[in-house]
Amino acid sequence: MPEEEKPGVHPVSDDVGELHRRIRELELENALMRQVVNVVKKDPGASLGRLSNREKTRLIDRLRPMFSLHCLARRLTIPLSSYHYHHARRDGDKYSDIRVRVRALFKESSSRYGYRRLHHALGIHLSEKVVRRIMREEGLVARIPCRRRYSSYQGETTPAPDNLIHRDFSAKEPNMKWLTDITEIKACDGKVYVSPMIDCYDGKIVAYTRGLHPNARLADTMLRKAIGTLPDDTRVIVHSDRGCHYRWPEWIRICQEHGIIRSMSRKGCSPDNSAAEGF
Repeated sequence: MPEEEKPGVHPVSDDVGELHRRIRELELENALMRQVVNVVKKDPGASLGRLSNREKTRLIDRLRPMFSLHCLARRLTIPLSSYHYHHARRDGDKYSDIRVRVRALFKESSSRYGYRRLHHALGIHLSEKVVRRIMREEGLVARIPCRRRYSSYQGETTPAPDNLIHRDFSAKEPNMKWLTDITEIKACDGKVYVSPMIDCYDGKIVAYTRGLHPNARLADTMLRKAIGTLPDDTRVIVHSDRGCHYRWPEWIRICQEHGIIRSMSRKGCSPDNSAAEGF
């Protein structure tokens, strides 16, 4: 009679190759736990998946005399290309001195320099792509000036003209519909205000002004510059939001003098002038 198996006891596999494979896996796990402590200085229970590729590369280099590269890379879930990249960096980084300078220049710029300005500041024969890669590897991300729409609404100071655009920001030919707005840009040394005039026909910037203050001069000067580009006897619709700049007497006078047809968004309705506000 065949011998009855006892509960909780599994028969020994007759596949010697399978036994060797399982033993090898256990040896690998044991070796990895030891090296996690000795090499990367982490708790032996640390998750291997949470290790960085640089740390995984150090483990592989330490264990390669005992295990194959493919076996180690598969267990540590690191692509061979990533391993070879970090392995090459450990052997020697020819940009090590440049890395130091890039970090220093980036800090001096208050984290505002991108790779192009850093490349120029380095003043050496080096590809911009290398500088960009170094910044990425060092985790250097430049601050981008925050741009936001400037709100100039000060109430219904003068009667508002009708909305003649109705969110149709297209035109069959140039100088039929113009859009304008004032945008506030935060720069490193303060705020800058930009006032453009945009042609709905092709999105061309017909004219623009910039200044440190969002005053009447900024808007009126831009309007005069834009009118200066018009052919004679051309009547164009100029659409804006309900900001005070477009309701002041001088703006209205300039429009009347040159036959400009005024149009305004509805109160508190940004989409009515979204094509200009998105500039």
